[in-house]
Amino acid sequence: MSLFRRKPIETDLAKDTGLKRVLTAFDLTLLGVGAIIGAGIFVLTGRAAAVEAGPAITLAFVVAGIACTCAALAYAELASTVGGCGSAYAYGYAGLGEFPAWIIACLLILEYTVAISTVAVGWSGYFNAGLLGLFGVGLPTDLLHGPGEGGLVNLPALAIVALLGVLLATGAKVSAQFNAIMVFVKVGAILLFLFAAFGHIDAANWVPYIPERVVGSDGVGHFGVVGIFTAASLVFFAYIGFDAVSTAAEECRNPQRDLPIGIIASLAVCTVFYMLVSAVLTGIVPYTELNTASPVATALLKIGRDSIAGWISLGAIAGLTTVMLVLYYAITRILFAVSRDGLLPPFFSHISARTRSPIRVIVLIGVIMCALAGFLPLNRLAELTNIGTLGAFVVVCAGVLVIRRTHPHLKRGFRTPGGPVIPVLGMVFCATLMTFLSAHTWFYFCVVLVIAVLVYFLYSRNHSMLAAATS
Repeated sequence: MSLFRRKPIETDLAKDTGLKRVLTAFDLTLLGVGAIIGAGIFVLTGRAAAVEAGPAITLAFVVAGIACTCAALAYAELASTVGGCGSAYAYGYAGLGEFPAWIIACLLILEYTVAISTVAVGWSGYFNAGLLGLFGVGLPTDLLHGPGEGGLVNLPALAIVALLGVLLATGAKVSAQFNAIMVFVKVGAILLFLFAAFGHIDAANWVPYIPERVVGSDGVGHFGVVGIFTAASLVFFAYIGFDAVSTAAEECRNPQRDLPIGIIASLAVCTVFYMLVSAVLTGIVPYTELNTASPVATALLKIGRDSIAGWISLGAIAGLTTVMLVLYYAITRILFAVSRDGLLPPFFSHISARTRSPIRVIVLIGVIMCALAGFLPLNRLAELTNIGTLGAFVVVCAGVLVIRRTHPHLKRGFRTPGGPVIPVLGMVFCATLMTFLSAHTWFYFCVVLVIAVLVYFLYSRNHSMLAAATS
């Protein structure tokens, strides 16, 4: 039963843990927006509309938003009750036990590492074509692809990860301020698109709002009501990132109040933006013309606003930058929390006396991600981000149910409404989406699980702080 020993819940969430408490509810909300809104808002909306939902893509975002809300409410409750910078790992440790918590920590570390490296590769493309291209220059192909793709190194991808590592090493407040600037840039780009396109909306493009169900040449059905839910399963992953807010629990000033506000507010703001962009996008051009690599730019060209396209690219670059920054921040705090509990060596929980941030782990994980982004093709591994996130969501929703039963009188800064209904719905929805992931994703997932189990039994189980306390 030592596999399921539970970590006692710390009721004083505002105590000094070594990290510096400098973040406000506003900072946390911007962290959430920074993590959620990336280039996907300029790409995923058009593709999902063209292939699956048509103008009803707005309803798909509502469906996906409701599903994410179930998980977000569960996160808000546990973040204001259990606290800690370990996010789902910490909640699993308190609710389900040490071994399940260790597994979910490994999934979170995998999720964020692959996600940051993959986004860095996307950032490289936007930087070269969207930013340098505006000035008529560009990098040679050998410096845009790693050896696995016929090049030498993806230099921009490697460089942006390294620069973000330097930024994080300066401390949480400076990182949050930089994130805020980038969030305002990308929100500005979104508002610019909405302003430029609003006068060109043709309501006829929204008819029919829900296109008739059709079966493609591949035998797969598209559109209709089912198409809305299919699109929802695709755009669900555009919401991934709000969970990273919970890793700031030990660096916000009033965690029981600020964490729920940051998680829920960021999700609400992003849902509104997603719906507005998708509605305007399908209103200015027929949805059938949006299945391109850059649907927003395509739509702007069709209405003669090509001068805006460059600014949209700048917004996409800012969006990808904040996604990487917040996820990079999150993975270092998770590793810090796991190490502090003894499941990883003390190296990972060392805090700089000057900046009060875990510089060692920032540098180490940064080197690993630089290597991944700069030298390896990541397209086959990208879905590991999805499976890690969904697994974390399931654990968090289950943790709400367990901790309510084991600690019914525990003080909660926020309580998920609807009794057990919302956590159960969150578990069912996320577990169902996991079954739709590809076979190769499940293969890599199993490989990671095997490695995680070996590390746990060879090191973590015997070095756990709980093991020392009970020996």
